[in-house]
Amino acid sequence: MSVITLSNVRKTYPLGKQEVVAVKDASFSVEKGEFAAISGPSGSGKSTILNMLGLIDIPSAGSIIINDIDVYKGVNLEDAQVQDGRWASDPKDKRKRRTSIPSKLDKRITGLRRSHIGFIFQTFNLIPVLNVYENVEFQLLLNSKGQDAKCPVDDFSKKQKEEWVNYLIDRVGLSDWKTHKPSELSGGQRQRVAIARALVTKAPVILADEPTANLDSANSKQILSLMKQLNKDPELQTTFIFSTHDARIVKMCDHVVHLLDGNITNDEHKAGSDIYGEE
Repeated sequence: MSVITLSNVRKTYPLGKQEVVAVKDASFSVEKGEFAAISGPSGSGKSTILNMLGLIDIPSAGSIIINDIDVYKGVNLEDAQVQDGRWASDPKDKRKRRTSIPSKLDKRITGLRRSHIGFIFQTFNLIPVLNVYENVEFQLLLNSKGQDAKCPVDDFSKKQKEEWVNYLIDRVGLSDWKTHKPSELSGGQRQRVAIARALVTKAPVILADEPTANLDSANSKQILSLMKQLNKDPELQTTFIFSTHDARIVKMCDHVVHLLDGNITNDEHKAGSDIYGEE
């Protein structure tokens, strides 16, 4: 079963009077439970694809389907693009420009981000004034509106939510650090908090952008081993998708989409290693 499908996805950016094509008609699917990577050198378009998968950036053309939901259904992406932070229903007609994307589309993608996608950032992005427990719990405090935004945990009682947050904190090995704030944690510990936070809504897909970029080799090995264990955990049933040029992460993945200059050069399925750094 596919959890994410991209079909003929294209992304262009204006550069003066020219147009830069960052991603060229990309098509691939990621199946439930895969440990997948989008891999390529700097400038290949991997972060652009990850941002589109995470509904942070809007494609210029094509379709993205998440758990059978066509994200941009009814939107003519070829005639409507975000340029310089402004929505243009017709790029050649400035009179039709809005100050933001249409409200209906904004609500749809915001809801889908909350319910279907978890994020792990290379810079952690924890809230400094909140402790470990509060950082993980924070996602559960956000209100959900609409069916697309509904998470399995929304139906949990207060006690069940507390138990779930504590379970995840224990699962990432930070039970003794629940009351500590990010400034009191190491880089590896901060990334563990970020992983627990990404998992707390039971999102079916976790996106990780160069998750080991700010970690030393020992912490990188521990974090990737943890992610692999979580990927295989039947309680979580989580699909991981990485944006990376780290060959050691690529070796751990069972599905690798190779990119070069915005083009998919190979959509590879293989046996992945369980150990980070294994040759």
